[in-house]
Amino acid sequence: MNSYKAPLNDLSFIFNHLLDQKQLAELPGLEDLGVELYESVLDEAGKFATNVLDPINASGDREGLKIADGVVTTPKGFKEAYQQYTQAGWNNISLEPEFGGQGLPYILSTAVNEIMMGANKSFVMCSGLTIGAIEAISHAASAELKQKYLPKLVSGEWGGTMNLTEPGAGSDVGALKTKAIEQADGSYRIHGQKIFITFGEHDLTDNIIHLVLARLPDVPAGVRGISLFLVPKFLVNDDGSLGERNDVRCVSIEHKLGIHASPTCVMAYGDDEGALGYLVGEKNKGLAAMFVMMNMARLTVGMEGVALTERSYQAALDYARERVQGADVATGQQVAIIEHADVRRQLLSMKSNVEAMRAISLFIAQAQDISFRHPDAQVRAYNQGLVDLLIPVFKAWATETALKTTTTGIQVHGGLGFIEETGVAQYLRDAVISVIYEGTTAIQAADLVGRKIVKDQGKNLGVLLGLMKETLAEVQANAELADIATEFGNAIELLESHSQLIAQQFMQSTKDALSVSVPYLMLTGIVVGAWQHAKSAVKAAELLAQAQGNANFLKGKVQTARFYHTMVLAEIYGLAHSVKHAGSAVTDFSNDYFVD
Repeated sequence: MNSYKAPLNDLSFIFNHLLDQKQLAELPGLEDLGVELYESVLDEAGKFATNVLDPINASGDREGLKIADGVVTTPKGFKEAYQQYTQAGWNNISLEPEFGGQGLPYILSTAVNEIMMGANKSFVMCSGLTIGAIEAISHAASAELKQKYLPKLVSGEWGGTMNLTEPGAGSDVGALKTKAIEQADGSYRIHGQKIFITFGEHDLTDNIIHLVLARLPDVPAGVRGISLFLVPKFLVNDDGSLGERNDVRCVSIEHKLGIHASPTCVMAYGDDEGALGYLVGEKNKGLAAMFVMMNMARLTVGMEGVALTERSYQAALDYARERVQGADVATGQQVAIIEHADVRRQLLSMKSNVEAMRAISLFIAQAQDISFRHPDAQVRAYNQGLVDLLIPVFKAWATETALKTTTTGIQVHGGLGFIEETGVAQYLRDAVISVIYEGTTAIQAADLVGRKIVKDQGKNLGVLLGLMKETLAEVQANAELADIATEFGNAIELLESHSQLIAQQFMQSTKDALSVSVPYLMLTGIVVGAWQHAKSAVKAAELLAQAQGNANFLKGKVQTARFYHTMVLAEIYGLAHSVKHAGSAVTDFSNDYFVD
């Protein structure tokens, strides 16, 4: 079993050559920062991930969690690692300084997040949920609630959760039944049950602050009648000390396919007098407040796909270099399996996909930084539009691709990949849930088509296509990249035409369009990945021509882009055929045809 290594070379290339460091350095609050600082932080993050988190990843998977009398115990080493993690400040890199955060950019926290998740996804999920809770409270809560709860959430002394899902409701949030009854002092008593609550109970922090969606009496049906409440595990006294235990408890934890060290809890609110809670934001507008948390969480979940693909790729690459089996077809000599053509194809598919995902994630993070910090409202809106468009694409495409790539990692190991002791099966098992988290692929695809393409009338998509065409012109200007230019140009045209097509389908038959919305999303994700590879190829070729940088790394960048454009990008033509022709094949199939 190999040790995790942070992908510092690729991150350095992206930070130095693909991100707009000039614009980032001009943003308020980031004037004194630069790539040198970012690289130093990432180097330290890599050391922490390798030395502290990676050693308890496989053991945590094997040991799992324990629950007794509603108390959940995390695996050996997790509590100590969490103390080191928060003391080093890895949990609050991009949070606002007002309540103790470091105020660093999202590009940095996104890259650090990938590194930490690559070493131990289960562990990092605790702080990830807490950051989401902080974002929602910061956005919607009263000044009093912020002052009372944010400092210890930001420090990591307390954890946070998101409570949406209920038995029988699933992804249909509007069907939830948890009730909130207003009290004379303005607080609320919460009664209901929530399921699938990540880190709903654990032993890593002194208190857990639950954000809970619930209904007030006599409110509209559906999502319009939902409010958001802050419900602490332990009540908090006016001086900030912990008071009595609230009427909320973990009933059980789920036995899952993967992420065995991350507690997925069934939470009961108000079995006795009612769990005491406090309104966050306005009554009946809880989903809007929660969506702040969900949108950020979708970027984080997409990063899970990046991290697990990278982890699986590293293991596969190390094994392929070491495992001697079979003869080379040219020389007849026994060779390591990396010399076999199809093993190399598998490795390149993993490498090219993860580099595309990583570059997209950091482009989104850059747009997020600009949308939050830039003094010009138009620039902020321009970048927020790109974030809104790309988050459902990235979340779904990266997590779906992670299923394929982690499976490929097992295949590279052959029969040993199917053996748990090898460790690579864990990466696949841990990746599966990411496709479902924060909205399934179908939900992301419906959001992409219905809201980001049709409702937006393709405005932000037009911006994205414009950026792609600018890159295409740069690729076309380099004769050595002519093959990439041809493939990338065709891909842009295909995305543009099929975006118009699915918008027309949506207006004519929403069901037909939704039946092929996932193929359309995957097509979009693959083309956006091609865009990032095209940008990388241009920059790498420039640096090679100037004899700058590591020549083998840069040549590898160009060749990886060439592989992606000839092998991975070819998938879009099958997806495009489905978008154009397959909608009615789904909707015309009657329920009666599902004959047992």
